[in-house]
Amino acid sequence: MKLVSPELHEKTLESALMQFIFPFSVNPGSQKDFIHQLEEDGYRSFSLKNLDQQHEFYGEEYQVSHRNMERYFLPFTANVIFPHEPDDSTFRRLSRRLDYHCLLKTSYMNIRFTILSADVILCPFDLGFITVRTQVKSDLQETLTFTEALEFANRFRALQDITPQDDTTFIVHDDREYAEVEDFLFKCVVSGLLPYLDKREMQGAYFETMPYFVDERMYVQAFYAFPEGEEISQEDRYRAGRIDGVNHEGKPFISSSNKSYIAGYLQGHEYERWAPNTHYVIDDSSFCCITNIEKRKATELANQMYGEFYYGLLLNLFHKIVLLKLSNQYSRISLVKNQEQIEELISEITTFSSKYFFLELVTQSQGREIFIQLRRLFGHVNLYEEVKRTLNDLYKYQDDSSSRRSNYLLVILTVFAVISGIYGMNQVIDDLKYPINWSAMREYSFFQYLALGVTFSGIFVGLSLGVSTLYRWGKELLKNRRRKR
Repeated sequence: MKLVSPELHEKTLESALMQFIFPFSVNPGSQKDFIHQLEEDGYRSFSLKNLDQQHEFYGEEYQVSHRNMERYFLPFTANVIFPHEPDDSTFRRLSRRLDYHCLLKTSYMNIRFTILSADVILCPFDLGFITVRTQVKSDLQETLTFTEALEFANRFRALQDITPQDDTTFIVHDDREYAEVEDFLFKCVVSGLLPYLDKREMQGAYFETMPYFVDERMYVQAFYAFPEGEEISQEDRYRAGRIDGVNHEGKPFISSSNKSYIAGYLQGHEYERWAPNTHYVIDDSSFCCITNIEKRKATELANQMYGEFYYGLLLNLFHKIVLLKLSNQYSRISLVKNQEQIEELISEITTFSSKYFFLELVTQSQGREIFIQLRRLFGHVNLYEEVKRTLNDLYKYQDDSSSRRSNYLLVILTVFAVISGIYGMNQVIDDLKYPINWSAMREYSFFQYLALGVTFSGIFVGLSLGVSTLYRWGKELLKNRRRKR
């Protein structure tokens, strides 16, 4: 069968808004110091009670309704993502308005963009997210093309130079040029992050320098507004989902030449409730809204992407990363040598399952359907089933191990009790009364020496068990106090 390649027709955009989400892991016990550093850098705690923040971080035309966001999510979900008071068991968001005017230079085009603001969201399990909120503009303040917006998303999401196109991409801000996006973010946007970044998950890696990434790239949440009435083709939606910008010749690029494949991809990745005017395309690396409705309604959709859908996406990313982290911890545990780590992992899996892994997030049907699709594409169900099997295996191993230890201990204590109590003490008890008759011991027989050794070793074993129990108890108390901090 002959394949028909799709024809790409360049189109213009009314607006292109993007949020780049960067997951990271924080050094255990360093959240308070990190928050203090962020506050010194100009970040402020985000709260639904502060209504001034409804329009502070999203640009001049856009805002988010705090009242609607609270009503959108179910109460137990809202308590985690919108806590009334700071708590290590909830999400804590700190935001900063930036308004940085920058230029992305590539081999084929220059793209002007504004970094509107940035969020740092600290989560349970020592995880966090950095969100960089951007608005794309044309270089000459003329009409922005769809290809330019996609190329910007594709280049900016790459934290480190991986492809030849990344090598020839630079960011210019305040007359200074940055060769990599990572360098720009860590020096201009979140300059205080690096000392608190936990890199233990990358031990043994040769090239990777950031945990929880697919090919060292950020997740993209994007909003593309076409002129009112402009046709949105299957190729447009596919390119948005795949973030296809330009090819090696600088021309509009699409990563499939098969129209049937494109249609099949959209069938599994697209939410079409408001088609043909508005489409949501969800992929494992992007979540985008594409619309051609009139400007006022398009602004409302953009506000929703900044508000309700943003938090829904964060929750789904949080679920995926925690599940991956728990699976990774299990694979690294030595079941013979790391009993404490096993107990800690059991506690973490149980806490996550009971407190954070919500099957229902929102009250409205359209949001529920989108988030179910996100969960399906992220593979939450398979990951969660794997973690549940892990929990069952850990419980089974712990029960077997505890039973073996208890049996061994019972045998040892019984032997010592019988020998030292019945035999040993009867043989040497008189000589051990105060004051101890040391001279009598020189005339002991072999069996008396044996009884004496068993008696003293029994006392030593009993004291050792007592000290060991007190030590473990004290260690658990210290661990619990550190968690509460």
